[in-house]
Amino acid sequence: MPAVPPRLFSRGSWIEAGRVAAILRKETIGGALLLVAATVALVWANSPWSGAYESLRDLRVGPEALHLNLGLGAWAADGLLAVFFFVAGLELKREFVAGDLRNVRQAVVPVAAAVGGVIVPAALYLLVAGGDGAGARGWAIPTATDIAFALAVLAVIGRHLPPALRTFLLTLAVVDDLLAICVIAVFYTAHLSVLPLLGALVPLAVFGLLVRRGVRSWWLLLPLAAVTWGLVHASGVHATVAGVLLAFTVPVHPRGGPVAETVPDARPDAGPDAGPDAGPDGRPDAGPGPAEHFEHRFRPLSAAVAVPVFAFLSAGVPLGGLDGLAAALRDPVTVGVLAGLILGKPLGVLGAAWLVARFTRAHLDEGLTWTDVAALAVLAGIGFTVSLLIGELAFGAGSARDGYVKVAVLGGSLTAALVAGVLLRLRDRAYRLIEEAERVDSDGDGVPDAYQRP
Repeated sequence: MPAVPPRLFSRGSWIEAGRVAAILRKETIGGALLLVAATVALVWANSPWSGAYESLRDLRVGPEALHLNLGLGAWAADGLLAVFFFVAGLELKREFVAGDLRNVRQAVVPVAAAVGGVIVPAALYLLVAGGDGAGARGWAIPTATDIAFALAVLAVIGRHLPPALRTFLLTLAVVDDLLAICVIAVFYTAHLSVLPLLGALVPLAVFGLLVRRGVRSWWLLLPLAAVTWGLVHASGVHATVAGVLLAFTVPVHPRGGPVAETVPDARPDAGPDAGPDAGPDGRPDAGPGPAEHFEHRFRPLSAAVAVPVFAFLSAGVPLGGLDGLAAALRDPVTVGVLAGLILGKPLGVLGAAWLVARFTRAHLDEGLTWTDVAALAVLAGIGFTVSLLIGELAFGAGSARDGYVKVAVLGGSLTAALVAGVLLRLRDRAYRLIEEAERVDSDGDGVPDAYQRP
């Protein structure tokens, strides 16, 4: 009797792969991978083996005939970050269609905070570095908030913080990403070729049509996405915009209308096809719509590959010792980025939120206090992924000022994370005491003693 060939993927391997993917979807894991990749790059670029790092970063691969013979650093910035923006675009559309941004009155305070968190850092940067004509081109660098890092810090520290705080940060970060995408498309497009840009609409439309008809076959969708990306890249518009455009074609609700609730991640005992679109019995098409399905599938790729690899190939800045660091800190671009992230972001976020709540009918979520928002405003100063990308677009990858930008972004983001961590830890302790007070019933009437929210 002939031996039965083993299955390529056993049930156990699917279960393990599902567990790994579930781990990678955790914000703390994504932020940790980002931090490790940036640290390794920074140490390697300032070690005796820095030449090997630069050779790896500048290694060119890709077909020359298609004008895609790019260095690995360019592939990470143009290609891998398109995956990151695809996931961010899916989350953004879900928020607008079925999430917190659907209710205008509920969303207007964090949306205004996001707008203020762009305007004030940009103005502060121009005030510091705008006197230099070339330096003024980097005005958008301190305007971005890194979703992965900020949510990771909040997830690690905020075990007792109210859920409304995470919702506020997520809304702020999602709108911030949308503004960053618009800034990149409008202000950091060196040249524009209309024909490839119009040509990109064809595979984009076919991609959207197939997705709306329920097609999820990667061998059909992935080539269409790749062609769309390639044509957008050839047009001169930054290729990451293609990721957002593709995401916006994906419907939020399943065919037949919205569902009442979503289904959690696949259980270990579910089959290999189970996931966010699987019901209690493991059958497909019983859960949420395509947007959540694609976000569920691609978030591990974004968190474990796209963003860490980009950070690894972008954060390797040769500091040149104390003298080089001192030279960077004397440059007005460095000072402008630091001022924008550390001072501009908190002032813009908190100030805009307070003004809107004070002079309009909008109001802060009843589960939050202005002290909470102040701590969150400091946390919004973590600008890593998109800030590094804008720095490369503004001053050219590998230039002296691009190196100064990276020093400033790393320093400013680390400072914001540390200060916000202390503030959020204090708030977390206060809310923990509230939870303990809720469980106290000193008079034995079965009702917890009254308490005041801090």
